[in-house]
Amino acid sequence: MALVDKATFPRDKACGDLVGPRGLALLAQLGLTPPPDGREVGEMVVLGPTGRRVVLPARAGLTYPGHGVAITRRRFDAWLRDEALAAGAEPVVAHVADLAGPSSVVLDDGTRLDADVVVGADGARSALARRAGLIDPHTVLWGFAYRGYAAQHVERPVIALWDETPRRGFPGYGWIFPGEDGTANIGLGLGLGPAGARRASARAVERFTSFCSHLRDHGLLASSVEERRLGGWLKMGMVGTIAARDRLLLVGDAAGLVNPLQGEGIAPAMTSAAAAASAILADPSTAARRYHAHLRSSAGRFATATAPIHIAASSTPRRVAVVGRVLTAPGLGALVAAPWALLWNDLADGAPPGASRTIVRAALALSRTLSQRSAVAQRLADQFADP
Repeated sequence: MALVDKATFPRDKACGDLVGPRGLALLAQLGLTPPPDGREVGEMVVLGPTGRRVVLPARAGLTYPGHGVAITRRRFDAWLRDEALAAGAEPVVAHVADLAGPSSVVLDDGTRLDADVVVGADGARSALARRAGLIDPHTVLWGFAYRGYAAQHVERPVIALWDETPRRGFPGYGWIFPGEDGTANIGLGLGLGPAGARRASARAVERFTSFCSHLRDHGLLASSVEERRLGGWLKMGMVGTIAARDRLLLVGDAAGLVNPLQGEGIAPAMTSAAAAASAILADPSTAARRYHAHLRSSAGRFATATAPIHIAASSTPRRVAVVGRVLTAPGLGALVAAPWALLWNDLADGAPPGASRTIVRAALALSRTLSQRSAVAQRLADQFADP
């Protein structure tokens, strides 16, 4: 197996640097223990636009732990690569320039690699998806995230719902997360759908300084943010991308497998890669069909319910501001905190029986019903036709 990557490791990546419960559960299933020195994190605080705070609990499920781990992508990705090489993968440092057939790629130096199956894990702007005609960039739910670091200890992850101007909410959220060795990860992410993709990156970068001032005003940021900052594109909710065809399977960001509610990409990338591997090992000739079926019943069901929520909630600045205020309103915020944590983090499947799981499942079912005739639901249905 060839592991092709254009970067040399270790390398940095724009990210919140949190590996969530599903990611940790998968590592345990594979018999892997995350690298040492990662910091265990549990409950999360949501800061509303008026300054009110809601604590989202972190509870263990039937299939996942009740915590995540804060670890830089620089260390985590290098460790994952080392584990793959130890398992027999052959490293190739190169850029994939083109497809030469259903399961052949051409590298930037002209070398052709032939395989039984090609797995595209080349990110939101996947060249493989584009070359294979598996993406419609005009319908993708695009987003952008921009992050930096500060020398500061942070006790709990904080999500900040922020009004850029009075009663006009930022179409996304910001964060300040615990990092390694007394370092905080500060970021700003937004999702604007297909129409806003071209201005998303500029908006996140331009508003970053103002957002940091907002964190300081609420006593969450006490130091300056370092200049080593990175931004990255997001494709959310699988909208606009066909995940597999013939002998090409797309995983993670390349397949649009980013949570449309909060932009998490690590766990969806890892679980989709594991599903693709299982499909390939079962039978390379039918891997695309098996992989599609898995996504249709898992990430696809979640996306069908939550991508319309993403679009509806972020369609206007005033609506964003209202949503932020309602979710953090006195009394209501504490009441919805437990189901909110399950829904926000896609943890309903595998959650223990109880009121929170029932509420989330009912909310997802209602969203699917109300949005079944929407354009985004129709696109997803078309994408999940047999490859």
